[in-house]
Amino acid sequence: MEKVKIPRATAKRLPLYYRYLIILSESGKEKVSSTELSDAVQVDSASIRRDFSYFGALGKRGYGYDVKNLLGFFKKILNQDTLTNVALVGVGNLGHALLNYNFKRSNNIRISCAFDIDKNITGRILSGVPVYDMSELKQQLSDQQISIAVLTVPSLHAQKTADEMFEAGIQGIMNFTPIRISAPANVRVQNVDLATELQTLIYFLDSDKQDH
Repeated sequence: MEKVKIPRATAKRLPLYYRYLIILSESGKEKVSSTELSDAVQVDSASIRRDFSYFGALGKRGYGYDVKNLLGFFKKILNQDTLTNVALVGVGNLGHALLNYNFKRSNNIRISCAFDIDKNITGRILSGVPVYDMSELKQQLSDQQISIAVLTVPSLHAQKTADEMFEAGIQGIMNFTPIRISAPANVRVQNVDLATELQTLIYFLDSDKQDH
């Protein structure tokens, strides 16, 4: 399938649509309107129609969208048929939680290896995932053909660890540390700052209270 160039905001919404379509399909629903989708995923219907328009005629006016066809389409767009192995670098409290979670609601993403410097956990299998010493990073990423990693090391070691990951061939990092990592131009870094997200949520809740 030809790769469609879409806005970043649209790309972030596609997994939301896909997950809801799975629920609809499992419940036996055959068609869905943009209004129904809007209520379910909390995205306004105009945005949904605009998002879908990037991919051509996915629905029919007055009919809505065929759930089975739409599900099959997004499955291909999101590469749901292809399993992506991901490395976890840093097996502290958050790292352990991510190993336990291991994207169980997704059938196409899996943490297949983890790395740490703690001799108490390296060489062991935690939650079904082998934990290697950081010295084995380059070899294992090469052997397992992994190009994406989740970074959950202490802030002090974030940049140094990221540099080792770049040298090992990592092309994408989901960064759970509060440090903004300097990365080569060919590496994409997605920052996930839980504290900032919570503070934003608190701000909006406080604003809502003041409005009432």
